[in-house]
Amino acid sequence: MTDRYADYQRLKFDWPSEGVLRVTMENPGRLNSADAVMHGELVRVWRDIDADPDVSAAIITGAGKAFSAGGDLDLVKEMTQDFETLSRVWKEARDLVYNVINCSKPVVSAMDGPAVGAGLVAGLLADVSIASRTARIIDGHTRLGVAAGDHAAIVWPLLCGMAKAKYYLMLCEPVSGEEAERIGLVSLTVDSDDLQDKALEVARKLANGSPSAVRWTKYALNNWLRMAGPTFDTSLALEFMGFNGPDVQEGLASLHGKRRPEFSKKSPL
Repeated sequence: MTDRYADYQRLKFDWPSEGVLRVTMENPGRLNSADAVMHGELVRVWRDIDADPDVSAAIITGAGKAFSAGGDLDLVKEMTQDFETLSRVWKEARDLVYNVINCSKPVVSAMDGPAVGAGLVAGLLADVSIASRTARIIDGHTRLGVAAGDHAAIVWPLLCGMAKAKYYLMLCEPVSGEEAERIGLVSLTVDSDDLQDKALEVARKLANGSPSAVRWTKYALNNWLRMAGPTFDTSLALEFMGFNGPDVQEGLASLHGKRRPEFSKKSPL
C-alpha cells in the first residue's frame, strides 16, 4: 500500500487485482455509519485515487453485511449545536459529490445491506453501481427533518425519473436492490454471495480498457451532473438550513426512540 493511503482510519484499502484499488468503509459495530472521520475521508479519497498512477479503477464497498448505514447521530447532533461543524460538513458534502464526479478513474460500487447517507452518495454516483438483490437503499433526509440534498436532487431524477425520485425522496421509502435495478437507480443487481466477484469483474474490465477512452467517456457523461450544479447548490443549502430548525430535533428524538433492528444505534435510520 502506498503512503498516500496510510493515514486513513475508517477506509481500508486492498488491491484485489492489478490496477484495481478496493476501498472498504469500516466502522465496526455501527454498520459502517459515517462519523466525522469517515465523512472527511470519503471526501478526500477520490482526490488521492485520481492522483494515483497505480490505480486504473476503484471499487467502493462496505465491511461485513452493510454498505453504510448513514450518518452518525453524534455528528448530526453536533451539527445542530455548533456552526463550525455545520459549515465544515456542508463543505464536505459538496466536495464529496464533486470529487466523485470529477475523479478521472472509473469507480464501481458494491452495495449490500443498508446503503444510506454519505456512503450512498458514492454508491449511486459510481460509474457502475452494483447492489445485492436484498440491499436497502434509503435516502433518509426527510425522516431526519431536512431537505433531500447531497447527491439526491441531481442524480435520482436523472437515474429513475422525477416521479420515482419524488416518491422515494419525500417518503424515505426503502428501495431493494432488485427494485433499484428495475427503476434504473443502479446498474446491476446480483445475489449477495456474488456481489464482490461481480464488482471485481467489472472493475477489471474497466482497468484493462483504454484509459483515455474510459476517462473521457466518463467526463462527457458526467457533464449531465455538472449541468445540474445550480440545482445541487440549492438543494444543499436547503438541506443544511434545516439543521437549525425544529424538525431536526423532532427527527432525532424519533430516531432515538424508534429503531429498526437492522440499523445501528449510530445510524439515523
